Amino acid sequence: MTSTIKNFYLLLFFIFSLFIMETIFRLATFGELFTYGFMLSLIFSLIISTLFFMFCSFFSKKINFILSLILILGTTIIYVSQLIYYNVFRTFYTLYSAGNGLQVLDFWRDILQVITQNLLWIILLFLPLLFFFIFKNSYFTFSKLQFKYSILFILPIVGIYLIGLLTLSADGKGLNSAHSLYYTSSNPALSTEKLGLLTTMRLDVQRSVTGWSPSYEITSNPIPTEPDIEYDAMEDDEYDYNVMDIDFKSLMENESNSEIKQMHQYFKNVSPTQKNEYTGKYADYNLILITAEAFSPMAVRKDITPTLYKMVHEGYNFTNFYVPLWDVSTSDGEYVALTSLIPKSGVWSFRESSNIELPFVMGNQLKNAGYKTMAYHNHTYSFYRRDLSHPNMGYDYKGIGNGLDVEEIWPASDLEMMEVSVGEYINDVPFHAYYMTVSGHLQYNFMGNNMAAKNRHYVEDLPYSEQGRAYLATQIELDKALDHLLNELDKAGVADNTLIALSSDHYPYGLDHEVIDELTGHYVERDFELYRSPFILYTQNMDSKTIDKPVSSLDIIPTLSNLLGLEYDSRLLMGNDMFSDADPLVIFRNHSFITEKGYYNAETEEFISTNSATVDEDYIERMLNIVGSKFYYSAKILDTDYYSIVLEGIE
Repeated sequence: MTSTIKNFYLLLFFIFSLFIMETIFRLATFGELFTYGFMLSLIFSLIISTLFFMFCSFFSKKINFILSLILILGTTIIYVSQLIYYNVFRTFYTLYSAGNGLQVLDFWRDILQVITQNLLWIILLFLPLLFFFIFKNSYFTFSKLQFKYSILFILPIVGIYLIGLLTLSADGKGLNSAHSLYYTSSNPALSTEKLGLLTTMRLDVQRSVTGWSPSYEITSNPIPTEPDIEYDAMEDDEYDYNVMDIDFKSLMENESNSEIKQMHQYFKNVSPTQKNEYTGKYADYNLILITAEAFSPMAVRKDITPTLYKMVHEGYNFTNFYVPLWDVSTSDGEYVALTSLIPKSGVWSFRESSNIELPFVMGNQLKNAGYKTMAYHNHTYSFYRRDLSHPNMGYDYKGIGNGLDVEEIWPASDLEMMEVSVGEYINDVPFHAYYMTVSGHLQYNFMGNNMAAKNRHYVEDLPYSEQGRAYLATQIELDKALDHLLNELDKAGVADNTLIALSSDHYPYGLDHEVIDELTGHYVERDFELYRSPFILYTQNMDSKTIDKPVSSLDIIPTLSNLLGLEYDSRLLMGNDMFSDADPLVIFRNHSFITEKGYYNAETEEFISTNSATVDEDYIERMLNIVGSKFYYSAKILDTDYYSIVLEGIE
């Protein structure tokens, strides 16, 4: 009997190992334990533990031992690697990202530092594996389980699984509920918090294999159905609309695919934005578009970043501009700013976009208008597969390894990138250049970050922590790059005819929250204010203007298209021209949103009014419907190559 009981010690080991690893992981990432999500993660861990035990009890002792070792080692590696990945990228990797995992090794310096900083957590995660090796002969028999005992496990597994499924609905079936994350939506960070890491990864594998996409239940049409309208100037309108002559009616009549037909119906009913006094204001101007790594309000200082300060305050000054953080941090932030589409969760949307038509990105629009179009990135040219996505956007693209000749240090210099690239296009007007910078990348210290070390003397006497001073030092390199760019434009005589647009890819999440508060000078609210950022829209000798309406990086492409007087269809983009009279809408990864009426937190389901605005439940439901539809149809544009289909309907 004792021998029989001892056979089940391995089951107890798997149960406690997964419980311990989930507990340590949550403390290390979320900083809290006693939540509904933690309880749910333990229920599902109990099922996984039992399945592990059964799988390691079917074979001979030797094979069962090897399988047990593989499972406990593999589980440990998953928890440790996700902990490290989270501390580098502030999200969790998916199966898709793991399939491109070798690219992460480009950040080996950051990874080593993160390992050092989290060494205690990592050691704790390895404790179950250490216990396994020490006591493998004392407590575990690894014997083959008799068939009658195997049968006895089936009912408890099914029972626990059913309990888990029932528990999913304990906090409701709302937008960011455990129930929604399990069945209909995808958000790796939120899912890990509410379902547990292993369940989140199991769902990710399952969805990747089956080709699953997040669903969107249309309870009511988010876009009111309107009669057919000719979008020319109405009798009382001063301006006409930013639309193309697309015959949606004919497209729907000739479309057999119900999904595509639904998309035609949706976009047909989206209200377009009107042209306005800014339409064509910068027609035929050169355009330089920049996505700046980890740029933030903290980097705009008259004393150490005077060029950034000048461009923010002497250009169009957007005081309520937001750059939300998405699942694939930099790549998704870049994707939003360049496509005006919301990234699809679970994949690298930019890489996937290389297989579809993108007619409204600046590269393709301006290339078709006769511009010389160049793109540069001072990091490995193929990272995030920009070697596929950026040429598809109409650019002659160069990075380190395919034509950009800069010193290969980490991070590389934005100034040096400008110095070697500007001469390639500045004399070929009209031109459009796009830059993805890297000097502002974490980790923020003076030992492993070359840009921080290079500019250390500028920040040495500032009254901040080392991490805060190192961050500012990296942003000084961006400031130098912009100073060089402005000088070169002025020398070439094209400064007055060149529009510069610059936004961040994400907030500097490599900074501790306490350091962000330190640099800002006050407590930074974490749900919305954390993502507020400058948007630079500048040309030499322009009349500056302050814009207070809430806008975001999703609005950049329609805004530039309107300013440059390009023909585009505002119904087919998820953002709006910032200068239009369209109701402002800022969208976040968890479906939270900001409108002119206030802030809605989709996780707490709380609406914070601004200017004493009052809203009812119908307003919140309608806005959530609009936000949900934008997520859904953005993913469908990516999945179906919709632009290539809909533009066939131009009359």
